[in-house]
Parts: sequence; C-alpha cells; structure tokens
Amino acid sequence: MRILQLHSDFITYKPVEKELSQAEEVEKTEVHIEEVVVLFTSVEEGDTVEVSQKAINDVRAFLGRLKVNKILIYPFAHLSSNLSKPSEAFSVIKEMENYAKQKNIETYRAPFGWNKQFTISIKGHPLAEQARTYTAQALKSVTQTENASVCKDKKDEETVSDALKAEDNLKSFWHILQVDGLLVPVEEFKFKSNSNLQKFVNYEIKKTRAVTVMPPHVPLMKRLEIADYEHGSDPGNVRWYPKGRMIKSLLEQYITTRVQAYGGMEVETPLMYDFNHPSLASYLNRFPARQYVLKSEDKELFLRFAACFGQFLMAHDAQISYKHLPLKLFELTRYSFRREKSGEVVGLKRLRAFTMPDCHAFCADYEQAKQEFITRFDLCIDVLDNIGLAKDDYEIAMRFTKDFYAEHKEFIASLATKFGKPILAEVWNERFFYFALKWDLNFVDNQGKAAALSTDQIDVENAKRYGITYVDEKGEKQFPLILHCSPSGAIERDIYALLEKAYFEQMAGKAPMLPMWLSPTQVRLIPISDKFLDNVEKIAKQITDKCIRVDIDDSASTLQKKIREAEQEWIPYIIVVGEKEIESGTLSVRIREFKGKQEALTVEQLVSKVSEKIVGKPYKPLPLPMHLSKRPQFYG
Repeated sequence: MRILQLHSDFITYKPVEKELSQAEEVEKTEVHIEEVVVLFTSVEEGDTVEVSQKAINDVRAFLGRLKVNKILIYPFAHLSSNLSKPSEAFSVIKEMENYAKQKNIETYRAPFGWNKQFTISIKGHPLAEQARTYTAQALKSVTQTENASVCKDKKDEETVSDALKAEDNLKSFWHILQVDGLLVPVEEFKFKSNSNLQKFVNYEIKKTRAVTVMPPHVPLMKRLEIADYEHGSDPGNVRWYPKGRMIKSLLEQYITTRVQAYGGMEVETPLMYDFNHPSLASYLNRFPARQYVLKSEDKELFLRFAACFGQFLMAHDAQISYKHLPLKLFELTRYSFRREKSGEVVGLKRLRAFTMPDCHAFCADYEQAKQEFITRFDLCIDVLDNIGLAKDDYEIAMRFTKDFYAEHKEFIASLATKFGKPILAEVWNERFFYFALKWDLNFVDNQGKAAALSTDQIDVENAKRYGITYVDEKGEKQFPLILHCSPSGAIERDIYALLEKAYFEQMAGKAPMLPMWLSPTQVRLIPISDKFLDNVEKIAKQITDKCIRVDIDDSASTLQKKIREAEQEWIPYIIVVGEKEIESGTLSVRIREFKGKQEALTVEQLVSKVSEKIVGKPYKPLPLPMHLSKRPQFYG
C-alpha cells in the first residue's frame, strides 16, 4: 500500500465518470471538506487487512500531533504499478474506512473506481506532505527474531532486506537539536535564520526521493567532460572521462591519506559474498539497501554495498587485545553496489555503483566509542572543508532511540554544540537497525533535495553477529562496539555537491569553479600566434616543474574564442602570451576567482600564488595532452 498524506486547508472533489466496471454507485455531486488530512491511497497486490489497520494506526498517531481528527481516504491508483485487483482493493479501502471510524476518527471516503476532478490546498508546515509505504512482508519482518534468515521470493525481480521493508513503517518523531542541546519538536522550531535546514527537514520528512527534473550538476558534469551516463551498462553506472577520473583519483588519494593519518589500517576485501553465510544473511536483514544478486555454480552471491562484510570477517579471524583498541580498519571500495530504484538514480547524486571510503573502529565500551566518535566527527567536518564544502553547505541529521537519548543526552548535545548549528533529529521509540546512534552530513542541492555525505554510526549488534571479540584486562573475551564511518561519503557525491555548489555561486553572480587542487587545468597559456609557441612551451615547463597543471591552447580558433572556451572550462588562471609578455617577463593573468580581473605576475609569482592554494593536497599531472590541438573531444 502506498499513501500520499497531505494535511490540507480543504479539498473539493467531484466524480466525473466511471473508470472501472466495478465502480460503486454514487451521485455526481461536488464534495467540499475543510481542515482534513487527505490520504491518496494505492492498494497493491498482497495488501491485507493488517496493512490497512497499520496505515490507520500510524495516521491516528499523526493526527494527534497535528491536533486534527478528520481524514479523507481517496482511492488513487497512480502511486503504484503493482496494483491489487479492483475487488480486492475496494475491500481493503472499505476496511480502512471502517477501522478508522472504530478508532473514533472523523472519516470520509472518495468513491472507488471513478475519475474525479479535485482541488486541494495543502498547508505549508514541514509535516504537511508525507509519503508512506506498507507491505504485509514488512509488517511481519518487524516482529522477526534476530536470527531470521534472508527470505527471497523467487518471483521477485530483486531481493529486498527486511530492514528496507520496515524502514517506511517505523514511527519517527522529528525534532531539532539546538546548539544549546535542547530537543525541540520540529513543528515548534523557528526556521527564520535556518532556511537551508528547513529545506532539508522538508525533504527528510516527506521521504520523496524520486527525481522529476534534471538537477544542474548533470549538464555540468557532461559539459566539463567529467562524467556521463553509460547507456551500455545498468542505470546508475557512469563513465568517467580523463578529467573526471583525475578529480576522482585526487579525492580518493586525499581521503585515504587523511584516514591513514587518523590511524586507519588500509585493507582490501572481496566484491561479492555468499548470500547464505549465516552472519551475512542476518546482517542483510538489518541494513536498508537493495542488493545485486548473482549465481556462481551452486552459490547465490550478492555484490557488497559497503566494506562492512569483508572487514568484519577479517576482524573475526584476528586476535585482538584491549591494548589494540580502538582498532581501525579502512578500505576505499571501488565499487560498492546498491540497486537503487530507477526513479531515484540521477547523475552523480545517487548511483548503483559508487566509491565509498569505509572506516570501522572497534571500541571496548561506550566511553571509548564516544571519545572516538567525537574525533571522527571533527575529522569528517575537516575533510569536507578541505574538499571544498564548508559548514554552510550542509546540514546534519542524527538518529537515535528515546532510550539512547535519555542515557547519553549530554554526549548527543555536545555534538550539536560542537557543530555550532541546529541539527535535525529523528527519534524512534524502539531500535530496529543495528546502530544505536547515527549521524550524517547532508548536502542540500538546487532542487531542495538532499544527499548524505559523511556519516558515522555506533553499531551495537554486529560484533556478536560476526563473532568478533577482544581479550580484556582479565583475559576474558568481550564483544566490542563498532563505529562505521565514511569521512567523505561516496566520492561521486562529493563531486555532485561541488558542482551543485558551483551552480549556486553562479546564480549568486559569482564565477562558478572547482577548488584549485581539483581543477584539471589550473593554468592555461594562450599564445597570440604560433610564433610564440616555443616561448609558451618553456613557460609551461617552468610551471609544470612546480607540480602545477598547465596546458596550451594552440588551436586554430580566434583569440576571443580561446579565452571564452577557457572560461567555459572554469580554468582558474588564463594567460595570453605575446611579444610584450615575452620581453617583459611579466604575465597578465586573468583570475577566475575575481571574475576575470587581471593581475601582472612573473612566472615565479604565479607559481607561488597557485602553490599557496594547493598546499597540503595531493598532486596528479595533467590528465590530457598539454596541447589542446592534440586532444579528442569526449562530449558535445
């Protein structure tokens, strides 16, 4: 069952014509209802009485928060492509109506099987629009025991974990964790100076992930020859052009270096695992992700969606002492695989194959885990800042149970204080997932949609599930807590966020650009004519020798076109070289950061200026031939 739930000032509808032969008999009169929660409802194959009751119970709890007690059940087939038979759907809809009335909810129902005209006015608060999904399997899975094995319906096109099925059914209470540590219900929080947080709150509560309009980073990633869709592969798998591969590689190198400096020991683990391995099967049902499944001889395998599996199996086989804790294992997975819904796969934001830095820390107890958690919190913020994403560019979501908050209130409050901005908190009555606490940093893009970047979690289950132990001071075996951290999130998403941020800046009147250390070409030299080409090549060598990426536009285009194309490629420094520059030894440098303002610099001064901006960052040489005349065109 799929429900689009809208808290409305009013709705007016009128039956127009029968859509189904089983349509009930009604008069074609206009109906007007005010101050109502409208439930646009699609009944799907397999929906039961229990599903309809669960939906109404959730609505009833929600009505109390809105301080209303009126609903309209509006049959609406357009939310699903897996609809139940009309007779069965009508039966479920009527059961919803009857059950709601039994619960003393003022209940209305639009006629079943009719095409209807309607006008609706939706309220503007963050909780006004929500999407909900219910299945009979998910209801059953919530009550399954820890050792439940993966159940796979052979008729299904994909295997869906119990955690994913249950995710939409878990009851969430949304709050804002203020900088002072107070937890405020989201509807009571004043968003006046937190407009970006309000966009993020709306996105998270609605849980509408489908993309209907192309986001700005998609044409940018193509035009800049960074990446493109690969139509010869599965959706969500992209091709990386030389410039994009270089950017991606620099990010991978930088993040790996930072995690190693933090103490992460780099390992490498397999891409695929046995679906029926007891530890893995149990974990699959606790992680909300869809898997790619394949068969090899007599085994059913799945492609990993994180580095957890290999690292946990490795830790299980290791001999660990309390003296080794916190023990940190790290892998940068190329790739991790998640079979995201096709309507949610877009550009570099949500992929089915992605590069994920994954660092697990095995900790002795909560005190050690919390101390490590704070260290990693600082690490993540600093990593994003050095990538080019500041605190103003993202918001934090934190998720925990009421019991965990009551026990660790001061610790959770300290994270909000450290961040210095209010945080969205999703609070659950009970824990279903393997973690007791999770946070993630979310970039909010030009469409008001969000994507998680850095994250960390306190895992309270998997040490026991995988049989991971350490020997304590008394010589006794204990199960550690496990922290799951990605200091940057998926590398592809970092590039998505940088491109979306550049578009934000362009809309604000600034010159869009990538951070200097990630710009494929950092300096472009344009000789006025071919007779200066030898001199320009000598200048280029001086700059290249200082680990700065420089290229030369020796094409047959006009000077103005060369300058224009360099600007369209977001080249940070553009230099036209002629007789004056050769004789004086001083270059007139167009600086993109200052919208093309020109500054007279010697080669040494230029090198110093660029070097200051890339200090401490990894370097890779130019990913394409230095001379533009020798380059192929990958896009356009």
